[in-house]
Amino acid sequence: MQRRTFLYGGMGALAACSQPATEDSTTTRSQERHSWRMVTSWPPNFPGHGVSANRLARRIEQLSGGRIEIQIFAAGELVPAFEVLDAVSRGTIQLGHSAPIYWRGKLPAAQVFGSIPFGMLADEFNAWIYHGGGMELWREAYGAQNVVPFLAGQTGPQMGGWFNREINSANDLVGLKMRIPGLGGEVMQRAGVLPVNLPGSEIYTALQTGAIDATEWVGPYNDLAFGLHEAASYYYYPGWQEPSGALELLVSAEAYASLSEELQAIIATACMAEADFVFAEFNTRNNQALKALVEEHGVDLRRFPDDVLATLKRYSTEVMEELAASDPLIARVYASYTAFAEDIATWMTASRGAHIEARDV
Repeated sequence: MQRRTFLYGGMGALAACSQPATEDSTTTRSQERHSWRMVTSWPPNFPGHGVSANRLARRIEQLSGGRIEIQIFAAGELVPAFEVLDAVSRGTIQLGHSAPIYWRGKLPAAQVFGSIPFGMLADEFNAWIYHGGGMELWREAYGAQNVVPFLAGQTGPQMGGWFNREINSANDLVGLKMRIPGLGGEVMQRAGVLPVNLPGSEIYTALQTGAIDATEWVGPYNDLAFGLHEAASYYYYPGWQEPSGALELLVSAEAYASLSEELQAIIATACMAEADFVFAEFNTRNNQALKALVEEHGVDLRRFPDDVLATLKRYSTEVMEELAASDPLIARVYASYTAFAEDIATWMTASRGAHIEARDV
């Protein structure tokens, strides 16, 4: 379906509201009620992700005037963190709040919508989704799972991770056990790392007990909340593996089809509002938390050496090219993504990049 149906379909519905309504149509709208359940991949009330899921549910309830009621279940309360997509796909759950990077095994194309290593930053990614054909491809990819996805948040650039050994060269990565999912995990595996996929609730204990040697999670805001600085010695940047971090609302296709156009538009509008709000929140909270980690907790903040980043970038290119060659849909998504990234680079260099350089003179 066209983007206007999913994202801007509300324009027609809102225009219709300004016209005199018949008694029957008014009654039908006022009587429409939906009692839905939302499962998430996050611990209860987890800063950023979990709180965003809660806030999004409340936005939808409020904008719909209570016609959509949502009961929220954190990871493990109803389904495990990594089974959110399955639950929504089966139609037993109407809504899911998660991240595309978790569906590598179930839906390989989803990884591209999560983040591509050394790829576009959040504002570039959002431009691709809304104005570069990304949303149409996202809907096509998830359609096979009977799910309608919405961009519902952005973490922005993430951090490279916490390590219990210094990373001075690419050789220091060899033999590490690291919690790192998605495409970043595959890249690290080629660099000699043993990637481990753990839900957020298990990361601290695994790092503290030595079950893993390193982990990436999100960024300072979430990492501080988990106390990861208490379990590792070194904090590295940049987060090459996730230059942006999309959060998604998954809607059962059957449940979505049961809604009026007005309520469908309300879900789209609520997701767009939350995506913008949470991106601003992450930028603000990450800055505050990074200062606290360094100034109050004495965290050893380090930049990955250039040769390490060069090695990881080379492996990233290999991984993406092989992934695109493995599936026609992934090939189309990746081609769209890379073409947009190359095209928008001209403006990004002349605008954001130039302004950052100018203000640092």
